[in-house]
Amino acid sequence: MHLYLIRHGPAAPKDPHRWPDDAARPLTSPGVRKTRRAGVGFAREVPHLDRIVSSPARRTHQTAKLFSAAFDAPPRIELWSELGPGAPPGPILEHLRRTVRTPRAEIMLVGHQPGLEQLIGLALTGDSVPLSRFSKAGAAALEFSRAIRPGAARLEWMVTRSQLSAIGK
Repeated sequence: MHLYLIRHGPAAPKDPHRWPDDAARPLTSPGVRKTRRAGVGFAREVPHLDRIVSSPARRTHQTAKLFSAAFDAPPRIELWSELGPGAPPGPILEHLRRTVRTPRAEIMLVGHQPGLEQLIGLALTGDSVPLSRFSKAGAAALEFSRAIRPGAARLEWMVTRSQLSAIGK
């Protein structure tokens, strides 16, 4: 299975008066433009996805929609609470293990920090200590050649939003 991890695009700053529920915080207007360009670059590198799975938070769901729209055949988007802000990485891998039916699956996860960094650490080493830094709307590609379990993945590539945007030009 190929697993593509995407951090949500640039979002409005935390403001408990404007968004008492942080999950309602949206992408900014520049964030939408930057994320759309990153999605175009991603779709040039990865021309097919079976599905996109997003945190239910507004900014991640917006990011998922912008990336999905960049594909000729836009993949369906699912919302998983396991990808929500502050969620630990173990349940994400477990959910994938239970639901992925083919070893050739191409799946994108759209989530938050530090969860995505912890997920990379868990997938690569079996330990959820963050191994990398994710830029907003940046991407990482992991491959699980056999079982979906901690320590079983291989990092194929990791790029920033700016790099994806340059690919999309």
